[in-house]
Amino acid sequence: MRRRGFTLIELMVVMAIIATLLSIVAPRYFAHLDRAREAALRETLAVVRDSIDKFHADTGRYPAELGELVSKRYLRKLPVDPVSDSSETWVIVPAPGELTGVSDLKSGAGGEEMPYAQW
Repeated sequence: MRRRGFTLIELMVVMAIIATLLSIVAPRYFAHLDRAREAALRETLAVVRDSIDKFHADTGRYPAELGELVSKRYLRKLPVDPVSDSSETWVIVPAPGELTGVSDLKSGAGGEEMPYAQW
């Protein structure tokens, strides 16, 4: 009576094929993941900067902190930096000629080719 099943050689061939496919796909996946985070960061910066500009146009001053944009309903919630996955890493750019106020926002996450703080 002969048993049905896979031999060790057949299993090794299948595992080698799967490993080869993963070695091709994995770098593309992680590169795509980085591009998606960068696109989300660009969009987040555009939305927050637009909210800061609208706040300034409405009140004649810059918000004292990001939380003021949320409390005045210019933003629904504090933005999360998609690269660092934190709302605490933002770099606040103060209003021109002042030590306080939020006139711009930059990412505190580092970048490989160009730091995200330059965006």
